[in-house]
Amino acid sequence: MKKIISTLVIALSLSLTSYAQDNIKKDTQMAAEKATVVSLEQTKGAFTQKAITLEEGNYIFEIKNNDVGHQVGFVLAPKSNPNAHIKTAYVTKAVDNNSKEKTNITTLKKGEYIYFCPMNPTPQYTLIVE
Repeated sequence: MKKIISTLVIALSLSLTSYAQDNIKKDTQMAAEKATVVSLEQTKGAFTQKAITLEEGNYIFEIKNNDVGHQVGFVLAPKSNPNAHIKTAYVTKAVDNNSKEKTNITTLKKGEYIYFCPMNPTPQYTLIVE
């Protein structure tokens, strides 16, 4: 009898864990569907987009490495504090030559931000959220 109860408890635990993981996946997918993708391109020492204006909301930044010749990255920070990098806006891995990578979902509020690549390196560009 104890074995039957133990087996049922284990089975129930596994079912609940699986159910919770499915809900987490669904929540993440729903959030990604609500995020707008902003595509940016890097060439040697520069972004091709010199300034960006967006509305408040959730964004995923897609960074394209256009023949830079080495890996590039992406940094987004408040203009008032350039050292306070927004970690969700880091690309999930360094962007290899002639490829693209994305950031995690980043929530932006009204204000001025800067973006740049320390690996390329690029100047600091302005991103305004209205």
